[in-house]
Amino acid sequence: MPDKVYLFDTTLRDGEQSPGASLYPEEKLQIAQQLARLGVDVIEAGFPISSRGDFEAVKQIAEMIEGPIICGLARAKEEDIKVAGEALRLAKRKRIHTFIATSEIHMKKKLEMTPQEVKKAAIEAVKLAREFTDDVEFSAEDATRSDVDFLCEVFEAVLEVGATTINIPDTVGYALPWEFGELVRKIKENVRGIDKAIISVHCHNDLGLAVANSLSALMNGARQVEGTINGIGERAGNAALEEVIMTIVTRKDAIPFRVDVDTTQIYRTSRLVSDLTGLPIQPNKAIVGDNAFAHEAGIHVHGVMKDRRTYEIIDPRQVGIPQSRIVLGKHSGRHAFEEKIRELGYELSREELARAYVRFKEIADRKKGITDRDIEAIISDEIFAPPETFRLDYVQVTSGSGLLPTATVRLTKEESSFVESAVGVGPVDAIYKAIAKVFSIPHQLVDFRVESITGETEALGEVTVRVEKDGRIHSGKGASQDILEAAAKAYVQALNKLLAFSGKEGR
Repeated sequence: MPDKVYLFDTTLRDGEQSPGASLYPEEKLQIAQQLARLGVDVIEAGFPISSRGDFEAVKQIAEMIEGPIICGLARAKEEDIKVAGEALRLAKRKRIHTFIATSEIHMKKKLEMTPQEVKKAAIEAVKLAREFTDDVEFSAEDATRSDVDFLCEVFEAVLEVGATTINIPDTVGYALPWEFGELVRKIKENVRGIDKAIISVHCHNDLGLAVANSLSALMNGARQVEGTINGIGERAGNAALEEVIMTIVTRKDAIPFRVDVDTTQIYRTSRLVSDLTGLPIQPNKAIVGDNAFAHEAGIHVHGVMKDRRTYEIIDPRQVGIPQSRIVLGKHSGRHAFEEKIRELGYELSREELARAYVRFKEIADRKKGITDRDIEAIISDEIFAPPETFRLDYVQVTSGSGLLPTATVRLTKEESSFVESAVGVGPVDAIYKAIAKVFSIPHQLVDFRVESITGETEALGEVTVRVEKDGRIHSGKGASQDILEAAAKAYVQALNKLLAFSGKEGR
C-alpha cells in the first residue's frame, strides 16, 4: 500500500490569522466538525495562550470532536505549554505543537537569544509538553533561512527528549521547490533518530509556491503536510490543503502516496470556511473556485460534451460538486428542494430545511431559475448566520437624481422595535447611518463588498461587510435580490457579532 500522507489542517489557527478572518468559538466548532467529516488527520484548533476566546475554542473542540487529533500551538515557553495542555485536557487524541525560531535573523533580532539558548529552550519545551501528551510536534520557525547544521542539531536534541513530529516551516515563503526538497532530504539523512518521527512541512505562499514546495518535500521524505482550506493565512496564505489532496489523488502515477480523506467533502468545507471567515474564493481558484469546472469557449464545450476528460482532469463529483446541475424554479416542490440540498452536501435539520424552503419560495416567485450558488447563499444567510441581538424587520429608501438619499429602518430586539431614519451621501450610506443609530456602539466600517451570485439582473446579490472596534474585525454577510436589503442584512449581522463579542446590549 502506498505511504500515507498525514494532513494537518491549521485553518483554525494560521488561517484565522488572515486579516479580517476572526472566528467565534461556535464558528470554529462548525468548521472543526466539517474538517472531521472531510477526514483530516490533525486539526490545529488554535493558539490557546493568545486569548481567552482561543482557549475556549480549543477546549470546546477538544471535548466535542472525535476522529482527528486535536492540536494546540504553544511557543517554547512554560506558560504557553501549560495553557495548551489544559485546553486539550479532555481531547481523546491530542497534540501539543511547540515552536521556536532557528534562523540567525530571528534569533538575533526577534528573540535576542544565542543559538545555544534557543536549543535549550526547544529541549525544555518538548520535555514539558511530554508531561501533557505523548504526541509532541516541534517546529523550527523560519527553517528555510536557518543554518542547516544548526537545524539538524536542534532537531536531534528534541527527538532525544520525546518529539514525535519534526516540522520544517517555510515561514516566509522564501524557498524554491528544489531547494526545499533538498533541505528535507538533508534533514532526513543527517538527523539521528529521525526515522522514528514524522517529518512535517508548513509552507507559506509568498511566492505562490506553497503547494509546489509541499509536494517537493513529500518526494524527499516528508509525510505530513500542513495547510489551510482555501489557502488562507498570514500574508499570501498557506498551502491550500484541497490542492495538495487533489494533486495526490489525481497524479497517483507520479506521486506514490495516499491520503485518507473523503474528497466529496472538499467543496462543502471550502464554502463553509469562506462563509464564516468572510474571505471570498477567487473564481479561478483551483479545485473549489466557481470557474474550476466551468467551460465557455466553444471548442472546450464541444470537447466536454463528447468526453469530460478532454478538458477536465478531475471529475467535479470527486470534490463534492454535482456534475449535472438541477435548475430549480417557483414550481419546484419541497422534495426537489431537499434533494438539491443533499446533492450540495448540506446536512440540515427539519426546522432548518423549513426555514430555507420558505426563503427559496420567496426568491423563486421573483426569479426564473435558482442556481446552486443561489441555494448556497440562502443556506449561508438563513442557517449559518450567527444568533441575532437585533433583527432587521424592514428597510425603506428614497433616492434618485436630484433627491436627498434617505433611509428608514426598523429593527427588533426581543419584544421591542426601534425605528430610525438618516440621510446619507447615497442609499447604502443612509441605511448604515440609520442602523448605526439603533445599535449605538462605536465602530468603524472597514470593508464593503458586493457580488452578484449569477450574471443576470434578477440574481441574488451578496454583500460582505467588515467592521472594526478596538482592533477586532467582525464580518457580516447578507443575500437578497434587493441589493440594498442585502447590504442592510450584512451590516446588521456584523454589528450583532460585535455586540456578542463586546458583551454589550446595544440600545
